Amino acid sequence: MQEFLICGIQQVGVGVQDFAREVGWCGRVLGIDVRIFEEKGEAALMLPYTGGVPQERRALLAVNIQGGAGLEIWQYTKRTPRAPGFVVQPGDIGICCVRIKARDPQNARTRMEAAGVPDLGPARSDPSGEPTFYLRDPQGLAFQVVRGRDWLTAGHSPTGGVSGCMIGVTRVERALPFYQGILGYDRIVYDKEGRFEDLVDLGGSSHVRRVLLEHSAPPRGAFSPLLGSSRLELVQALDRAPRRIFADRFWGDPGFIHLCFDVRRMDALKNRCEAAGFPFTVDSGGSFSMGGAAGRFAYVEDPDGTLIEFVETWRLDIAKKWGLHIDLSRRKPEKPLSRLMLRALGLNRIRN
Repeated sequence: MQEFLICGIQQVGVGVQDFAREVGWCGRVLGIDVRIFEEKGEAALMLPYTGGVPQERRALLAVNIQGGAGLEIWQYTKRTPRAPGFVVQPGDIGICCVRIKARDPQNARTRMEAAGVPDLGPARSDPSGEPTFYLRDPQGLAFQVVRGRDWLTAGHSPTGGVSGCMIGVTRVERALPFYQGILGYDRIVYDKEGRFEDLVDLGGSSHVRRVLLEHSAPPRGAFSPLLGSSRLELVQALDRAPRRIFADRFWGDPGFIHLCFDVRRMDALKNRCEAAGFPFTVDSGGSFSMGGAAGRFAYVEDPDGTLIEFVETWRLDIAKKWGLHIDLSRRKPEKPLSRLMLRALGLNRIRN
């Protein structure tokens, strides 16, 4: 059997309490305003994470057409979402913060400030000396703006899409075999311990270890020109007991609910995960469909239980009203789609 291919981060799931407010904020502030799919329906396969019963929900996947992964905005429609009950800090277990790329983070902050965007942190530097700053969405979730390295096109927004996450882990050495061995983040950009000025903006004043990971090889696959490269930062709290962000809550409750990767050859990936001790906990098996997209999805847990989703896309609408779609079932997995085809996704801009 051929080796599986992880093409890049496809999206980060965001559980929300106010769907319209979050969609509007993501479009207005982050330029994540191109609809890939939108659907209302039942999440019938996520039973291990939704109390053992199917849950009604509304979901929207949107991207910034300049490049980067998307956000899947997700809200229960027949259940009151439950907030975590504490302010998430770096090192708490789960996805603490989402990285958003910009050509120039300092310029992006200036433009956001001039536009009156609230909850902007000051200009900072990360442990490698790169410029960065943080901001929060209307429900208090943290986003970190960082320098981006690859772009699909120019656009109106000072930022692009998602380029990674900050993930709290109990122990870095325990997490690395998963993030390096399965997800392929084989290069360490930095590995540092201490108290960091930039984390103060996230409520972090504790002693932590920070390990920033990236892929040594450029991304491949159909959507790689859009998704681009990414980095994951693992954060371990060294002087306090970290809290679990989704303890006693459901997947889909407010917060960053999963990190999703675009993949090919799902069966080979399933075998690799099982051999490494990370079996699929959810697997759609055959094809699923969501608002014009079709394929197969699966979930695994990292060593601390953080949810990682894999999606193998077989079909995607480009412009549904004109019958334009992409059929990926017979394409070579490594071959990227044309930039012109990917830019055509911009026809699906969300109008608020």
